[in-house]
Amino acid sequence: MHLAYPAVLAVLLFCTGLYGALARRNAILVLMSVELMLNAVNLNLVAFDVWLRDALHSGQALTLFTIAIAAAEIGIGLAIVLAVYRNRGSSDIDRLRDTAETDEAETVPAGDDERDAEVPEDQATAPAGKAKKAEATP
Repeated sequence: MHLAYPAVLAVLLFCTGLYGALARRNAILVLMSVELMLNAVNLNLVAFDVWLRDALHSGQALTLFTIAIAAAEIGIGLAIVLAVYRNRGSSDIDRLRDTAETDEAETVPAGDDERDAEVPEDQATAPAGKAKKAEATP
């Protein structure tokens, strides 16, 4: 077996995954791109293991560990993405900011009398998150 064929395929897979990780805005697509890069590394490990004819098959053993770690990583990553989607309503990476930044943007300016008139008095002093919860309850 020529080493060039799997090496070129691994480079193409890795470059595709790198482009996907850098260009995508959806968190799930970024996770899929990271998995594509890990699979390119696994392909290289197995190809070099076969090419070197290592008696211990250390490349294949390392590939098994990499697959196990990748499975755990994708499970935790998807759990985090689902939790963020439930809380924020979007899995767009650009919209994921610190909560302090979003709370400051939602506060009512001090000198705006028209907005103060629209908000009931009990909700005007409450933080933005509590005001939303109070509106949702019947």
